[in-house]
Amino acid sequence: MKSWQTIIADEEGMEEAGRQLGLALPQGGVVFLEGTLGAGKTTFSRGFIRGLGHTGTVKSPTYTLVEPYELADIAIYHFDLYRLRDPEELELMGVRDYFTPSARVLVEWPEKGQGLLPEPDIHLTITVVPQGRHLEFTALSNRGQAALARLSA
Repeated sequence: MKSWQTIIADEEGMEEAGRQLGLALPQGGVVFLEGTLGAGKTTFSRGFIRGLGHTGTVKSPTYTLVEPYELADIAIYHFDLYRLRDPEELELMGVRDYFTPSARVLVEWPEKGQGLLPEPDIHLTITVVPQGRHLEFTALSNRGQAALARLSA
């Protein structure tokens, strides 16, 4: 499966969609999240992170660029590149060290890190629609295709 789409009615649904995707990526993976301000990228990410076992607060890393979540056997890195002025800032922070094969990495505003980020396994586009949010998941790797197959089952 290369792509999958759904409509989410509310914030609770966005968190659940994130949780489901987190569980569908059992061996790590990179997810790019695209959408306008307020579309629900951070809400989706919160569901993803909590679904994998994090019980504390999930905050937007808008000012820190990355928020790490080290769970018992899972490393999750949540990037928000909205305030990134120059992609070279990512190089200075050692961005490549975060993208290990077993890590789960969420990247909001990935276009701001173009050229320094690896290709994602899944690209998620969130669009505000009258019914809530339209989510379009596109798989860009075998890992992403397997995750979408599990997600849509």
